[in-house]
Amino acid sequence: MKEKDILSLEDKLGYHFTNKQLLVTALTHKTHAFEARTPLEFNERLEFLGDSILNFITAEQLYRSNKYFSEGELTRRRAIGVNNNELADAAKHLDLGQFLLLGKGETKQDGASNRTNLANALEAIIGAIYLDSNLETVRLFIIEKILPPEF
Repeated sequence: MKEKDILSLEDKLGYHFTNKQLLVTALTHKTHAFEARTPLEFNERLEFLGDSILNFITAEQLYRSNKYFSEGELTRRRAIGVNNNELADAAKHLDLGQFLLLGKGETKQDGASNRTNLANALEAIIGAIYLDSNLETVRLFIIEKILPPEF
């Protein structure tokens, strides 16, 4: 990935990485990693971490802003606000597709527009930002770039 692409994406994210490799890994689809000449880490582990962080921050935001909602209502609202469709829309808004590192087959199948790939990459970026910084920084990113304003 070219340095100018990394800087362009960092500008869109509103976060500049100390460890740029975390961002590259977050954008690396397993098909790209499997086609590489040398072993590459791909984004699934970061996606796992990012998904957990996103759910935590979303739950925290809902808890703080909706004092009288029941557990069931909070859970329902979290599911509505944080799901693959919402994440894919947020990823499209950030133009993540153009930065994804995909294998040849995935590229032929327009994997850069695949909503699952976009949502997964965004979750991986959340994990990468957390590892590169701290919980407060990733909280601000999630609130500003992902969660709907009504949260």
